[in-house]
Amino acid sequence: MTPAARQRTLLAVIAALLLVIAGMAYKFIVAGSVVAAPDGRRTIVLADGERAFVLAEMRGFVVGLQKLTDALARDDMKAAAAAASSMGMAAAHDVPGTLVAKLPLEFKTMGFGVHREFDAIALDAQSLGDPKHTLKQLAATLAQCVACHATYQFALAPGR
Repeated sequence: MTPAARQRTLLAVIAALLLVIAGMAYKFIVAGSVVAAPDGRRTIVLADGERAFVLAEMRGFVVGLQKLTDALARDDMKAAAAAASSMGMAAAHDVPGTLVAKLPLEFKTMGFGVHREFDAIALDAQSLGDPKHTLKQLAATLAQCVACHATYQFALAPGR
């Protein structure tokens, strides 16, 4: 094989590998494991343990929201800040990488955005001590939850 032919072959292999890497990046970073649902939402297809993890996190949000609203009803801004903080970015660090790869980019953006919003709620509740301000922030954050639930659902991968 001539040096020029060897170089063309090497460039072709590199181009093919770059295409494979780009395709994988698109699948795991942007697209996720998503199919259309009959009700118009998008179904994120997960393994049983991954689905259980997501649903447990959502139940944790419900518990945190109950604690937050109870604290606000009692004007206990320290407890409100603690409840909001429990739903912040610290709660997002335990997500398995295999699960993150299956989530579409829009879902990841919304989800991590909600965690960051709860961190902001916690900081403002602690520093401002204004229940009405915290309620306004909570209403805006819950709008993101509503939008996500209107857009996505979770299902088990076939054969599970």
